[in-house]
Amino acid sequence: MMRRIIFVLCICLFLIPSNASAAPKKDRAYYETRGEIVWEITTDQKVIALTFDDGPHPEYTAQILDLLKQYEAKATFFVVGNKVKLYPDVLLRTLNEGHEIANHTYSHAYLSKKNNIKKEINKTEELIYATTGSRCQLFRPPGGFYNDRLVSIVRAEGYKVIMWSWQLDTKDWSTPGVNKIVNRVLNNSKNGNIVLFHDYIEGPTQTIAALKIILPELKRRGYRLVTVSELLNYNKAIPAKIH
Repeated sequence: MMRRIIFVLCICLFLIPSNASAAPKKDRAYYETRGEIVWEITTDQKVIALTFDDGPHPEYTAQILDLLKQYEAKATFFVVGNKVKLYPDVLLRTLNEGHEIANHTYSHAYLSKKNNIKKEINKTEELIYATTGSRCQLFRPPGGFYNDRLVSIVRAEGYKVIMWSWQLDTKDWSTPGVNKIVNRVLNNSKNGNIVLFHDYIEGPTQTIAALKIILPELKRRGYRLVTVSELLNYNKAIPAKIH
């Protein structure tokens, strides 16, 4: 009799869902459908957003801005606060030429319990506002790392988290070769994509040489190169904002 009772109890315990199994799986689909993180959008319009991380750089950013102007392209620059402090004139030029400025922390701080992400965001925002008189709406976490805590903090501070299309991480920071950067973008670009470049790179950059090939070719294919905020306006199914 006792063995039978134990057996029944074991079956009951097995059938009761644990908290872990009952909780929703918080992967890309979870955050994407809630509109809390954006990797790309769904649209039938030929629009793509180019993004540049880690700047501004005193030389490279200026050369990138020259190319963007030449090909009538707009982009979004996810800037790092300590670089803004060093090169405010480059930041101001970026904004004045119609590009979007977005927050990428003060010291390129990766998500961890040791880093005060809220402080990193706010310190950068203060510098951007002091330099340009404008405030950011978008935030990109260094390395693309995210969790509930980060998403909650970013939303509370009034930003939307922006990532990039997985197939369009150019890895230009690693200087993989101009052709690899070019092929990565031209072979994988589709409507609504977000491309990841870096305008601040330690040492020589291959990004500028790659852009000299990428920009005219994307334009020839009929793509409009827009800021991320403009791209979001083309989304065919923007999820309801969750309060």
